[in-house]
Amino acid sequence: MSAFDPGEICALELDRRDPLASFRKRFRLPGDATGRPTVYFSGHSLGLQPVEVAEAVAVELEDWARLGVDGHFEGRFPWYSYHEPFREPVARLVGATPVEVVVMNGLTVNLHLMLTTFYRPTADRHKILIEDCAFPSDNYAVRSQLRLHGYDPAEALLAVGPGSGEHTLRAEDVEALLDERGSEIALVFLPGVQYFTGQRLDLRRLAAAARKHDCVFGTDLAHAVGNVPLRLHDWDVDFAVWCSYKYLNGGPGAIGGCFVHERHVRRPDLPRMAGWWGNDPETRFRMHLEGEFVPRPSADGWQLSNPPILAMAPLRVSLAVFDEAGVERLRAKSELLTGYLSDWVRHAAGDNLDVLTPSDPDERGCQISLRARERPQELFRSLRRAGIVGDYREPDVVRLAPVPLYNSFRDVWRFGRALARWAVSS
Repeated sequence: MSAFDPGEICALELDRRDPLASFRKRFRLPGDATGRPTVYFSGHSLGLQPVEVAEAVAVELEDWARLGVDGHFEGRFPWYSYHEPFREPVARLVGATPVEVVVMNGLTVNLHLMLTTFYRPTADRHKILIEDCAFPSDNYAVRSQLRLHGYDPAEALLAVGPGSGEHTLRAEDVEALLDERGSEIALVFLPGVQYFTGQRLDLRRLAAAARKHDCVFGTDLAHAVGNVPLRLHDWDVDFAVWCSYKYLNGGPGAIGGCFVHERHVRRPDLPRMAGWWGNDPETRFRMHLEGEFVPRPSADGWQLSNPPILAMAPLRVSLAVFDEAGVERLRAKSELLTGYLSDWVRHAAGDNLDVLTPSDPDERGCQISLRARERPQELFRSLRRAGIVGDYREPDVVRLAPVPLYNSFRDVWRFGRALARWAVSS
């Protein structure tokens, strides 16, 4: 992007040149009390509803009413195999082969299923390494798994955090800790994009560091999937989990997803929690005649129950939109859009704000986290009054995410104007 121009004409010209501008009309934009569309920068928390979702859910309701149980095989999108067409679009989003991915459960349920398989502690190697500011659900899940295996988290949980006076993790600090204590660590679990700061971690480098010390490497992609390009197979990640209600626009509490590297999926000997939908579909309906669990040789083999059709219909629509837009084109727009927002922060806020998110585009997605040096809640309220929808995280951080699928450069311009007014009043 050329030198920053705060004028509205510049924002409108950027929108005119945007090859993805038409996708904005494919989403339902919330309005304020007057009906004017808000500037929705909260896709890092809950993505917007694609326009076609209502029809997609209605199709399943109609087939249920019309066919009853026969909808499993005779519906327009048969329920028995409903999850299977999700494999290829999801694989494209996370950089995997189709056998490595499955859409199922919620993120934390999937994390527990993965830890059941991949956390195999011994007396000498039983520690788990996470980040110091992990998302609470990840922290709780890991601690509970340690306790289930008889270990005290105070001793068995290692946490790596930013250096003194810094906001973000350094890969070299993770590597140093692994060099020092890798022989004690059974599993490393880190995010693809850190939820609080918006930092994008180098998963290839971190997975290699874990593998060097024979540690299993897993990652939480809640804030990465649909946000930044991923190459999980090539990066040699062992497992990954994610939700679909943020950047994937699957709806509130939407179904999650899971990646298991191909080298693991064909190992029926791996311990796991078993359920009938993870069984070989050729024998799934033998019911009581099939006494032994025979997992499907893919990530599907970690499924427990049949897929929730009404919950999955919105994601089917959203994944089609992602395929149409293309990950690389979305990433190119995201870098421009987030860069434009960063320029506005520097231009409008001056020294009133600290930016927690890295300035290097390679080290962030589309989220920018701002810390107000004084009266942070007033900053948040001021933005909301101006129709800017972000979120506030205690004690003093406002998170904003200009999403390339439905946000415009003029949205960012409106934010910049509101930020400038707050800065003057401060």
